[in-house]
Amino acid sequence: MSRRKHFADPAPEQAGRFPPRQRQALGFPTLTAAAPPQPLPAREDWTLRVFGLVQERTLSWADLLALPQSTLTLDIHCVTYWTRLDTVWQGVRTRDLLDVLDLDPRATHVMAHALGDYSAGLTLDDWRRDDLLLAHSYGGEPLEEKHGGPLRLVAPHRYFWKSVKWLEGLEFMDRDRPGYWEARGYHHRGDPWAQERWESD
Repeated sequence: MSRRKHFADPAPEQAGRFPPRQRQALGFPTLTAAAPPQPLPAREDWTLRVFGLVQERTLSWADLLALPQSTLTLDIHCVTYWTRLDTVWQGVRTRDLLDVLDLDPRATHVMAHALGDYSAGLTLDDWRRDDLLLAHSYGGEPLEEKHGGPLRLVAPHRYFWKSVKWLEGLEFMDRDRPGYWEARGYHHRGDPWAQERWESD
């Protein structure tokens, strides 16, 4: 199928929801730096390690489901120039996770680690936003593996490479550190509205 059939220009009434140079994705593209190790653990066997400048702990799947659950409708923006409007995710807001962690006051950044060799960092202030989510479901269904299931980060105010799939670890740090794509020249912040694709932007 041609690229033209996968994407469309924004409708005039929705143009203000699209960052510069973005087009509307007609489906949900699945892009990734590398596939995760196989087989992935079953959902009930999944764990999330929290470490660094925080009291270290490992959250089980049951622990995650015991935290406050939220449903958020979000617009998402990929660095490869597509935007998808009104995506519906379910999971744990990152701010609600922070409420149950014993953070070191020196912590200023969080590195999200995936199964395999992938990571991306955000500031702790990002993590305190209302619209960041540790998502386990999409559209009311368990999150598919190709979209990062069983658990992924969703950070809609940044390009989607920051929304780490197959999430297995959260490292709290006292400084910014490049993740997988940042170490390869991508922008450390990745604001789609400012077109922060490359560190030189």
